[in-house]
Amino acid sequence: MKQLLALILICQASLAFAQAAEPSLSLDRAIDEAFALDPWLNGSQHREEALKSESVLASSLPDPKVTLMVGSLPVDTFDFNQGAMVSVGVTQMFPRGKSLTLSSRQRMELAAQEPLLRQERMARVASTVTQLWLDVFKAQESIRLIEQDRSLFEYLVDATRASYSSASGGARQQDIIRAQLELTRLDDRLTVLQQQHESAQQRLSEWIGHQASQTLAGGLPNQDTAKPLPELIRLRGKEQWIYEQIYQHPALQAFDQRISAMQTNVELAQQKYKPEWGLSAEYSYRGDDPMGRDRVDLFSIGVTFELPLFTANRQDKGVSAASSRVEEVKTDKQLMARRLMAELDTAIAQLQRLNQRHSLYEKQLLPQMGEQAEAALAAYNNDDGDFAEAVRARIAELNAKIEALDIVIEQHKTIVKINYFLSSSQSAAQSPE
Repeated sequence: MKQLLALILICQASLAFAQAAEPSLSLDRAIDEAFALDPWLNGSQHREEALKSESVLASSLPDPKVTLMVGSLPVDTFDFNQGAMVSVGVTQMFPRGKSLTLSSRQRMELAAQEPLLRQERMARVASTVTQLWLDVFKAQESIRLIEQDRSLFEYLVDATRASYSSASGGARQQDIIRAQLELTRLDDRLTVLQQQHESAQQRLSEWIGHQASQTLAGGLPNQDTAKPLPELIRLRGKEQWIYEQIYQHPALQAFDQRISAMQTNVELAQQKYKPEWGLSAEYSYRGDDPMGRDRVDLFSIGVTFELPLFTANRQDKGVSAASSRVEEVKTDKQLMARRLMAELDTAIAQLQRLNQRHSLYEKQLLPQMGEQAEAALAAYNNDDGDFAEAVRARIAELNAKIEALDIVIEQHKTIVKINYFLSSSQSAAQSPE
């Protein structure tokens, strides 16, 4: 039996060495790869450049219009010398009031929100990829825990068979069947976990491609919140502090830029109360009269402008609509702020309870489960215990290890959520006393 147990340990060590030799995927590399492969970030960069170019375009006067015309040409002879003339005119339009300046400013305000949206996108992508990476890690570690116990159950099956075959052994046939049954159940759990592992890898591959199929780097990453948990719990009930933290979120800062752009749109609508001006100039060259005498050339200049007299259904409604758009965006910002505040408060409460459960498992439950499993197995080996009880104790310990792993994974996922909510477009804000 000792030789068989040593062989099991050697096989486990060989398997661990083979896994370590494979290229591993760390969380940081997965996040960097997701950033590099995210087309939204590239599209946002192009949108910003387009808006900046449109800002320059919007600040420019419209191109002048040139008019070429031949007038007073007789239709019977089409003789230019019978009183016809050639006219060249230029017309330049001037937009209403400060429309050019306001249009340019509005596009720059819209462009200014793109870096904030990219920052929010990166925080959200990092949060999503981290949670998917943790799902893969959870399935991978659960498989590792079960494979470790599977080796033990294989040892128990062989040991029970050897004890049953010997004349002095106290094993019974039902012990062999029970050990084999538990081994089969472990194989079924491994199959289910392999399915979960592959499914999690497929979800992760949406963000990082084929690299999701690599074995994950051993050990969980260091996931610290922006503030220590005790301080978060202490400040949890202070709605003003939570609002100040959430207000620094890049998504809400982007809303501020949109609100500024919409307010500029109100000013643009107000410019329509002012007339649009046009300046035109025309030079006319005239041919000789029918007697062959020269005729004086002509020069004309004129001004064109609108008269915004009927404003009730045009300008007034345009300003009213633009003002309503501003209030709509402000309402959307308030709704997002309230949602982020509620989710942050919920995440802090969840993390507090998960930490309590983790402490309970680490300090009490797992040690007690281990002692119970060792005691039950020792009693059975000394012919003073039941084999079924020894198996149940070992299965209970395995389940407790997997549950403890689930708690740790949920801790990390909750911390990732908190870090997303506390992501700031500026330096970390000081908490109010």
